[in-house]
Amino acid sequence: MTRIIFTLTFSLFCGLLFSQTADELLRDLQQATTAKEKMLINFQIAETYMRGGDREKAIDFARTAHQSSIEQSNNGMAARSAYLIGDAYERLRNDRNAETWYKTCLNFAKTAGDFDLIVQSVKKRSKIATKDGNYRRAYEINQEAFDFFSGKGTSISDLEGKYENQKVILDREKRVLVEEKNRLEREIASMAAERDQLSTDKTHLESRQQELVQQKAKVEEQISEKEQALVSVAEEKRKVEEVAQQKEAALKNLSREKLIQEAALNAAKKESAEAELAVQQEKSLREQEKSLREKTLLQALLGGAIGALILFFMTLLYLSSRRAKSSLQRKNKLIEMERERSDELLFNILPKSIGEELKEFGKARARKFEQATVLFTDFKNFTKISETLSPEDLVAEIDRCFKGFDFIISQYPDIEKIKTIGDAYMCASGLNEGGSSPDNLLRAALEMQEFLDEQKVERQRLGKPYFEARIGLHTGPVVAGVVGVNKFAYDIWGDTVNIAARMEAQCEEGRINISETTYNLVRYSFECTYRGKVEAKNKGAIDMYYVERELAGSGVYS
Repeated sequence: MTRIIFTLTFSLFCGLLFSQTADELLRDLQQATTAKEKMLINFQIAETYMRGGDREKAIDFARTAHQSSIEQSNNGMAARSAYLIGDAYERLRNDRNAETWYKTCLNFAKTAGDFDLIVQSVKKRSKIATKDGNYRRAYEINQEAFDFFSGKGTSISDLEGKYENQKVILDREKRVLVEEKNRLEREIASMAAERDQLSTDKTHLESRQQELVQQKAKVEEQISEKEQALVSVAEEKRKVEEVAQQKEAALKNLSREKLIQEAALNAAKKESAEAELAVQQEKSLREQEKSLREKTLLQALLGGAIGALILFFMTLLYLSSRRAKSSLQRKNKLIEMERERSDELLFNILPKSIGEELKEFGKARARKFEQATVLFTDFKNFTKISETLSPEDLVAEIDRCFKGFDFIISQYPDIEKIKTIGDAYMCASGLNEGGSSPDNLLRAALEMQEFLDEQKVERQRLGKPYFEARIGLHTGPVVAGVVGVNKFAYDIWGDTVNIAARMEAQCEEGRINISETTYNLVRYSFECTYRGKVEAKNKGAIDMYYVERELAGSGVYS
């Protein structure tokens, strides 16, 4: 079920990226944050270059995906990337490398239980063997696959039935994922429409706010005019009262009759003035009441506008908070990417356990391993060849060889690269608490010689000098640790290291020389030739053996 889910996820991911160009995928790779995402994008880039006919670039990116899948224990992806590399080499007419990678694909496909890839890789290997006229090898390859399926209790018809069932399940789940993708796209479109509507509402609100400000200014101007009118009415009232007082004083000097006549006349005038004043006061009160109503209306409008402004500023505050949160998340993501990059650099220099210890405690304690196997390589006539090459060509050729060695040992989790010294390359296995057998290190040594043989053929074709290497191995106790503060290095020490160096020094070019101690541990897995006792510098006579080949049925990984 886990493999089905992975296959579905991988298929959907690839389907989303099929329409992208290599440049777009490279940009996606730079922005990828997780190891799994980088692995999948590297594989997709390799497929894109493969379809475009650029086999070399396809091989480079597929190898990166293959290495990442091994680090993540993703056997299914390791098998797929190995098959793609084998296909690229086959199209480049490099059958030797193609057969090696198809074999690697077969091994990982067996572990992952990917029967389809098992059948495909067996067909490819059988085709290459038949092409070379090695029909016995083709028979052995097919027999090996038949034995595997027989051991699993699986027939071809069972495989076809499982394949059809898987296909139906994957198609159904793919439809569900496509519907979910369409639903998300609809939601995104709806959110975009809501965003546009909010922008329009904001524009209307700003326009309405300006109108309210203008109306407020007009109302305040009208209120000022009404207040001035009230002041004028009060002034008229005061003048009338002064006239009345003057008349009252004049009455005291008039005769009774005249007083009566004037009183009647004045009473009429006073009544008329009072009536006129009452009319003016009533008119003024109505105007004040109207002004008050207008003030109340204005206050209500201003209150609504203020509420709208408060809502608008709260919305702006919320959006600003979201942007700040999004910015913080991006910064945290960048910090995490830098931390992962730092860890990758550290673990590229040191074994993972040592790197973790350095990160946690700031130092790493030395450890002793009772059964470690040390491998040394050295190039024949390096000084003489270096005199015939320019410095740039010499460094490029050494770099090509050592990169090939790095890739070979990276396929074996128990092998650790120690260092390079000039033209010498040193690595070891068994540098862990559980220990390990030398088998994987011997397999790596055989692959190194095969790699150098391929380089030799190519260099001879170009008429250029080539490197041939001596390889020596010995098994025994070593002490391992980290030394130095600046440019610190992981290294191993002990007599085992010295004897491994003597094994290399007493070896013929193009061969692998091992000690009797190592031979006793691998004699049932590898065919070896006894050389007798050979003198080694400062060690006396030592029993030595040449490793010829790996015995059939010994397994891919020990």
